[in-house]
Amino acid sequence: MEGVVVAFFVPVVVFLIVVAPIWIVLHYKSKANVVNGLSSGERVELDEMIEVANKMAARIETLESILDVESPEWREKQSEA
Repeated sequence: MEGVVVAFFVPVVVFLIVVAPIWIVLHYKSKANVVNGLSSGERVELDEMIEVANKMAARIETLESILDVESPEWREKQSEA
């Protein structure tokens, strides 16, 4: 009986002393990151991606308008393929 108690007691103590504090610290660190939102570097990257996406959208609109003039039925041909 005493060996069974020791077999359960030692892993529980190791868990409470080593694993639990690290787990709690990492948990609340990740919660703080979620609450704080984007960092300044992430915000800059997001703004750059938005700018690139807007440029791509403008290019697509330009290409579609060129295709509408050059080949008016291109949309129907594309949907048939």
